[in-house]
Amino acid sequence: MLIGISPVVSPELLKLLCEMGHGDELVLADSNYPGASNAKRLLRADGLTVSAMLEGIAPLFPFDTYADPLIMMQMVAGDKLDPAVEADYMRVIRRHQPSVPAPIRIDKFAFYERSRNAFGVLMTGETRIYGNLILKKGVIKPA
Repeated sequence: MLIGISPVVSPELLKLLCEMGHGDELVLADSNYPGASNAKRLLRADGLTVSAMLEGIAPLFPFDTYADPLIMMQMVAGDKLDPAVEADYMRVIRRHQPSVPAPIRIDKFAFYERSRNAFGVLMTGETRIYGNLILKKGVIKPA
């Protein structure tokens, strides 16, 4: 354990976050996401929600300011989107970094393709549909 780092941030996740560079992306995947078949680097956070993981990650993570830092999947025709999912994520993120803009949404298959190219995928226990979220890492600017 370390002071100031949430216990939901495992040593493996902390290492992955440190190894990411500017523009690299991390997928916070819901429990239905095909992580094992899509991930270059797969980590697990079974039983934890994406919001819980964001509580641990957001204080440590510089979100990109040059490109869209948050990406979610567009709803497929016939499905019902729960707006509380995005609202929950943004509530957590903005508590730590108020200027981060709302996520853009991209087509399901574009999301999967982007996920395959992501630096890593963190599988969570999130059960809400359309609960996947891609985080794009920014830079830490000198003081």
